[in-house]
Amino acid sequence: MPKRAQQMSSNAARRSVPGFFLTVGAACLIAATVGGHLALGLVTLGILALCSLALILLGRRSETYQGLTDKTPDERFARIGGMAWAGTGIVLTVGNLSAFIGELASGRNGNPYFWFVATAAITYLTFVALLSRHT
Repeated sequence: MPKRAQQMSSNAARRSVPGFFLTVGAACLIAATVGGHLALGLVTLGILALCSLALILLGRRSETYQGLTDKTPDERFARIGGMAWAGTGIVLTVGNLSAFIGELASGRNGNPYFWFVATAAITYLTFVALLSRHT
């Protein structure tokens, strides 16, 4: 790939993550407004907009962020990205599991946390099975 095309592709990747954050923030604002929670929607959009701005600023100066958003990251950045996603998955799974247990302890049925936990467990087992075949 020519150097110019590779640079444009890399720049597009660096903009896509902040753009995704802004799109999710806008969707949350719309959903919260429809649900009668405008203030919550504005707070959510504000938080995601700040995260987006931080990523844009990081994209200019951070070698790590640039390496993570390259089309073909080297082994180090691929490992950092994989570990970051794994850590995120652990935090979300433990949070949902805690909420599920809290719901059960409060005498409720645990929805929707049950489905998040069940999906996480099934996804984990599926990835273990698939990745063990390919490595």
